[in-house]
Amino acid sequence: MLDVKLLLIHADSMSYEVKERALEEAEKIEEERRSGSYEDALVVFTAVEEEDVKAIDVVVDNASKEILDVMDKVKASSVLLYPYAHLSSSLARPRDALAVLVKLEEKLKESGVRVSRAPFGWYKAFTLVCKGHPLSELSKSIKPEGRAIAMEIAKPEVEEGYYVLVEPGGEMRELSRDRPQDDVALAKYPLIKRLIMNERGLKSEKGAPPHIRFMQKLELVDYEPASDVGHFKFLPKGALIKHLLEELAMDVAVNDVGATVVETPMIYRLSVPEIAEQASRFLERDYRFKIDNEEFTLRFAGDFGLFSMMKRVTMSYRQLPLRVYELSHSFRLEKRGECVGLRRLRGFTMPDIHCFCANLEQGKEEFANLMKKYMRLVKSMKIDYVIVLRAVESFFLENKEWFSSLARDVGEPLLIEVLPAMKHYWVVKEEHQFIDSLGGNAQLCTVQLDVEDSERYGIKFVDKDGSKKGCIIVHSSMGSIERWIYALLEQAEKNKASGRPPMLPVWLSPTQVRVVPVSSEYLEEALKIADEIEEAGIRVDVDDRDESVPRKIRDAEVEWIPFIVVVGEREVKEGTLSVRIRERRETITMRLAELIELISKECADKPKAKLWLPRRLSLRPKFI
Repeated sequence: MLDVKLLLIHADSMSYEVKERALEEAEKIEEERRSGSYEDALVVFTAVEEEDVKAIDVVVDNASKEILDVMDKVKASSVLLYPYAHLSSSLARPRDALAVLVKLEEKLKESGVRVSRAPFGWYKAFTLVCKGHPLSELSKSIKPEGRAIAMEIAKPEVEEGYYVLVEPGGEMRELSRDRPQDDVALAKYPLIKRLIMNERGLKSEKGAPPHIRFMQKLELVDYEPASDVGHFKFLPKGALIKHLLEELAMDVAVNDVGATVVETPMIYRLSVPEIAEQASRFLERDYRFKIDNEEFTLRFAGDFGLFSMMKRVTMSYRQLPLRVYELSHSFRLEKRGECVGLRRLRGFTMPDIHCFCANLEQGKEEFANLMKKYMRLVKSMKIDYVIVLRAVESFFLENKEWFSSLARDVGEPLLIEVLPAMKHYWVVKEEHQFIDSLGGNAQLCTVQLDVEDSERYGIKFVDKDGSKKGCIIVHSSMGSIERWIYALLEQAEKNKASGRPPMLPVWLSPTQVRVVPVSSEYLEEALKIADEIEEAGIRVDVDDRDESVPRKIRDAEVEWIPFIVVVGEREVKEGTLSVRIRERRETITMRLAELIELISKECADKPKAKLWLPRRLSLRPKFI
């Protein structure tokens, strides 16, 4: 059945500019419609659902009546119809949606309203200033069988915040509010400047992200045409990398943070009030479906099952902070055009740690502790990053010294975005933002100080006086596993551009050592050497193919193998190895014990796993 979603906003001002085509079926537009500017307008963000077009006239009639009713109440001077796919996860076919929008525009014009319609099927940038009265934002669902269902009244948008730079020593400086990216204080911090430019819409990204080429060339990850957009297949090498990163996440959570481990379902009933409330906070970004005529959703975060579990847990103040970990396979219905490679997905793996604390001070201690642990993790990955904190202004002003101490603790500059009002469940959020090879950014690690959800979901602890009180919840994650693979591959491209060899960290390389016999005569010796390397917990394979030595070495270089060992007559006689070290771009002679010690030291504090492919290259299939 046809259904139209409307988000009606009474705006002081609204302007848009067409950027590029989003759909093949995008309507043709004349030059004057490529941009528009409106004042005192009722902006109607619109999404058309389903494919049944028989009820178009009824739905258009009902929608126009609702729009006119709201317009009369708020006294707006005009209407702007703005196609907005984000309002729905079940969109109608483009041609049907456009037909509804055109008919709705005509219907409103027949009523004598001054109405405009933004182009359909195009990516657009827009700027909107919302009025602050109670009816300034309304959401409606228009159905053929009735007038409308009012969904919610949204909070007015808060005014723009400002940035504060905290030096490694803790000194603070507020950046220019008009053009923070040009503040002289950022001259020595180009990555922070780049991030601010990105957040202010001055992005430099162009072309396909290099990590897509790498993930396919290295036979790690590939698209799966039989699945939905944003869902990938992991080939043996990529699956091994993913497994090792998941093991790292578990190690951080259990052995470093001290968390207990749980596992919760991936699908939830929307008839459960707290689930419905939580889902509504990520409106239309979730997968929804029906089973036996009951509506369910796929979780978009681990909070769903964990909070349902924790409301039934009996815990004392003596047991806090209580830390709980889950490797959460999650799903978000991101916009199709935003799903590019491994940077943003619709299906992803998120290692979640939730720490339940007795009060704000304990929560702040936990926040700082987690931030330092993630700092060590990110540094060990050797990627380019910026540390960002986003804080509600009242919390920031009351805790300035605490923010300075965070910078001193990690020994890094911090960028703080100060927000005038609270928009989310947290009062402060930390992010490690990775800067990729195209200048774009993506969040990896995060820590969030949540002051609302405990009360909202009924998560209580028993305090000293026997009373039940709500917790402070510290949410944290090292970031999705898939996004870490994106970051590592993008960093490899950055290294390549700066003259260094592209490679993965040794502990994550699917093959850490490749042994290359110069001829079949030395194959048995090569296999013996591989046996000793494997016994030391190092992933090793043997190139036993009928190829020349230069070809074997070239293929190993293409695969980014960190260490290539050549075995021939001299090596056998002298009991030494000729080792090609990728990171140094040099070949040196060393004994087997020295090679094992070098690699073991490099990977000392990281998870280990055996090879996930046949050790002899002649026995391997080619996946891409």
